[in-house]
Amino acid sequence: MGKRVALVLAGCGVFDGSEIHEASAALVHLSRGGAEVKIFAPNIEQRDVVNHLKGSPTEEKRNVLVESARLARGNIQDLAELKASEFDAVIFPGGFGVAKNLCSWAVDGKNCTVNEHVNSTLQAFHSAKKPIGLCCISPVLAAKVFPGCEVTVGQDKNVDGRFPDAETASAIAELGCKHICRNVNESHVDKANKIVTTCAFMCKAPLHEIFDGIGTMVQEVLKLA
Repeated sequence: MGKRVALVLAGCGVFDGSEIHEASAALVHLSRGGAEVKIFAPNIEQRDVVNHLKGSPTEEKRNVLVESARLARGNIQDLAELKASEFDAVIFPGGFGVAKNLCSWAVDGKNCTVNEHVNSTLQAFHSAKKPIGLCCISPVLAAKVFPGCEVTVGQDKNVDGRFPDAETASAIAELGCKHICRNVNESHVDKANKIVTTCAFMCKAPLHEIFDGIGTMVQEVLKLA
């Protein structure tokens, strides 16, 4: 029987929601791994709505659950309904929506607050000793909720200009967590906390390398499950 995995989205689109390629990659690798997947998102208003053609905010108002339904092909549930007892693991793709809608990292950095349903979901899976997979910026959720955990967002220095957000590693360390440097096609497993992380688009890399890195994260999550 395949593992039951919950996938949590933060909207639709890299600048104000979930990163579409990351969400799709996670779903492809989960399908390949024989997992049974259900998709969730919080039923809240987005922090902002970005015109992805111009890269600038608009005056629109959009709902995170409604926008995430685009990625889920309509088959999605309110995150408030997620029960950790019904799943073997949970995975969070990245995208600015994680830092804007699932928490306030985009505005407050390490002093951010985490959405109540995101926090309770993470705590429930952690308490049940069930694996948590996170990619791109979403490892900051674990860093905020689980002091002392180990995560990766890639490198802690902007190596060859490929890691422009390397300072995120320092903020993670300031939260009392350990940042582990990894390449884009690798993931890190915090065995004690069953947290698996990979940097994805935190690295400027070819799409297939990001896809492969997410694949290693998914594989490790399924192993732990």
